[in-house]
Amino acid sequence: MASVLKKRGAVRQADTRGVSGEIPAKGVSGRFRDALAIAQQAGLLRGGRTKIVRGRMPNALVQKAKASSGVHSDTELIEVALANLAVADEYPAWLLSQRGTVSKDTDLEF
Repeated sequence: MASVLKKRGAVRQADTRGVSGEIPAKGVSGRFRDALAIAQQAGLLRGGRTKIVRGRMPNALVQKAKASSGVHSDTELIEVALANLAVADEYPAWLLSQRGTVSKDTDLEF
């Protein structure tokens, strides 16, 4: 459920919904999606989205990061970047733990 926040005379909606079990940023590619999956498994994506993080970045950096990661919004970009930093040391172990999760009967079209 969203709550209304007032700041400097402006009224805006704050997203206080928790994560529903789906990994956010559906357009995210490759290792960035894996980083989000690890962060979700570690419970880092649970709870309301109440923390505001902002900063000024060069446009070229933001556009290149969005293109590389496959995200479209600034919020998704920050979430992917933070998840990537938060779980960077866990990625190799998680990737190896996924070995054998695809059935040997699955046709990979090779």
